[in-house]
Amino acid sequence: MEKVIKSETEWKEQLSDMEYKVLRKHGTERAFTHDDFPKADGMYRCKGCGAPLFDAKTKFDSGTGWPSFYAPVDGEMVGEKQDNSWLMRRTEVHCNRCDGHLGHVFPDGPQPTGLRYCINGVALEFEPED
Repeated sequence: MEKVIKSETEWKEQLSDMEYKVLRKHGTERAFTHDDFPKADGMYRCKGCGAPLFDAKTKFDSGTGWPSFYAPVDGEMVGEKQDNSWLMRRTEVHCNRCDGHLGHVFPDGPQPTGLRYCINGVALEFEPED
């Protein structure tokens, strides 16, 4: 996969203030602010680089206020690393193509994976299936 590398100035020009805060500065949007995507088949892509991240078929209502998925489309596109901020131990997930922060993954999701990828909606762009 070809990495997307841009300067901070280029990211700031491309992204809104909130998108920049989440994707580039590891921020978190408030719950229930960006989980209003249509209920349709399609692909959730990285807002920073357009990489395909999550199939709409894996989205579920976790009740948390953030879009939640039980699996990424391709494990190579979503990377993980330990996050020990806020006096918690969590697993951060990011886009491997542009290194944009997406959210976190937790072991309390539905089957078949038992995982909950809790993603900032502002970090996603929905592309409906044709």
